[in-house]
Amino acid sequence: MIILVMGVSGSGKTTVGQLLAKSLGWEFCDADALHPVANIEKMNRGIPLDDTDREPWLEQLEQAIAQWLQENKNMVLACSALKAAYRQILLQDKERIKLIYLKGDFKIIQERLIKRPHHYMSPELLQSQLDTLEEPSEAITIDVSQPPEVVVREIKTKLRI
Repeated sequence: MIILVMGVSGSGKTTVGQLLAKSLGWEFCDADALHPVANIEKMNRGIPLDDTDREPWLEQLEQAIAQWLQENKNMVLACSALKAAYRQILLQDKERIKLIYLKGDFKIIQERLIKRPHHYMSPELLQSQLDTLEEPSEAITIDVSQPPEVVVREIKTKLRI
């Protein structure tokens, strides 16, 4: 199984994803690590990514997911997956890939971004991410105002794992 933990930057994807993977004894991958250098530089300058920027990143993610499925790996993937079209690419096998949407209030997420040291994602880009976000109807939605440990327990309960 692959659990794809999605949401805007600052929603807790990496923190929750790492805790979830550790609690399950699974591997963890942060999709941000697969961004081309040009994308990271662009975000560092406070410039939002567009679909053209995201295309090579999505291709890399699609290949990684296909390989994990082929190898029957249990993975937790933290990925923004903001648009329905992106999720259509990533959710290759809806039986074996489960989508978790970390949803939160603007103010809570903005505060997290401001407190986050040494991250390339500027807090000023939060609004552009929210503008891009197409909330999924097919996901398990989790409120991120709760502590990460509570979020992880809720995910495991809802997935029955």
